[in-house]
Amino acid sequence: MACIDAEPTVTGAINRLTVKVAYQSRIITLLYRTMPKNGDKLSALGFGCMRLPMLDGEIDEKRAIAQIRQAIDNGVNYVDTAWPYHDGESEPLLGKALKDGYREKVKIATKLPTWLVENREDMDKFLDAQLEKLGTDHIDYYLIHALSGPSWKSVEDLGIKEFLDQAQKDGRIVNPGFSFHGLAEDFQPIVDAYSWVFCQIQYNYLDQEFQAGTKGLKYAASKDIGVIIMEPLRGGNLALPEAPPAIAELWAQAEVKRPPVEWALRWVWNHPEVTVVLSGMNSEEQISQNMAVASDASANYLSPAELELIERVSITYRKLMQVGCTGCGYCLPCPAGVQIPICFDFFNKLHMFGNLDEAKHLYKVFGSGDVLQREPGFASQCVECGMCLEKCPQQINIPEVLKRVVAELED
Repeated sequence: MACIDAEPTVTGAINRLTVKVAYQSRIITLLYRTMPKNGDKLSALGFGCMRLPMLDGEIDEKRAIAQIRQAIDNGVNYVDTAWPYHDGESEPLLGKALKDGYREKVKIATKLPTWLVENREDMDKFLDAQLEKLGTDHIDYYLIHALSGPSWKSVEDLGIKEFLDQAQKDGRIVNPGFSFHGLAEDFQPIVDAYSWVFCQIQYNYLDQEFQAGTKGLKYAASKDIGVIIMEPLRGGNLALPEAPPAIAELWAQAEVKRPPVEWALRWVWNHPEVTVVLSGMNSEEQISQNMAVASDASANYLSPAELELIERVSITYRKLMQVGCTGCGYCLPCPAGVQIPICFDFFNKLHMFGNLDEAKHLYKVFGSGDVLQREPGFASQCVECGMCLEKCPQQINIPEVLKRVVAELED
């Protein structure tokens, strides 16, 4: 358990709290950043509950609870989940993890599944169900999930503003926000449409011009809206211990040597507009490592030379990666059974590392379903029904890319 040695002290928008963290037997100083509109001191590192550890096709409940508590014990005070994560099991799991006094130590964030809302009454129905699943009487940070221009117009017409006003008035929601998965031009109008306290956007050194991007990050901050970052590691692709050869050559040129995961996280935290960075940590080592990076990842920490190096890495990655899939799983379940994220992961790895035999072997093993204890999910099973196109937040033309997967990975 963490040992608190001092109370947080305000230093601009960043606060420090000294905690003992079990990482390389050293004491680290956990950083906190301030939510602009309400003054909440939030841990710069948040715990994302979309990629919890699995066992036999289900959440490994005992291990997941222990991991969440490990992070909280070491100072993390922002935990994020959502209605669809882990087929609806993430929220109940988090509710269990926050028993025994842990609820009082954190701010909970969860999200209204906009695609399931058909009327104004549905909004209350989902929120009340989430309160029950999480075992709490209020949500500290409640997001309208996966907004784009069209989806915002839809929920706005159904009365989302009235819902948010009422839920804040009766205390079920403390801070209203939204997560964004739309086109860049749709972001500013949504920001301006309501008195949001915070927003959540995808942001990493590959996605500076994707969706909200850097322009959106700065615009939200200019309105004193806190910004929560999702996918800082691009679905884990930016954290691979063994980077692709072309990338490894670039990292080797750095004066200060760091693992890829640290470069990626530091780049996001380098932005003073960022309030919290969510990490989908699902191993004890990842939690300890991310905590250690978060201990001194201040805004404007990186040197001009380091920022220039990261930009070169970004350009090289964009040349290597064939599809911008983050593995979020929103495209699932596929009616034809295609395991879309798995197909795209091995397709990207083929082009990043160039090992065709290994990529084909792993694709065959995982695509067969035997390892994951599910039915086969090969790209060739795609029937081009188009259902995935409506759900992909990255706006990937999934059927077309699956054809390329078949051509390169299936015999």
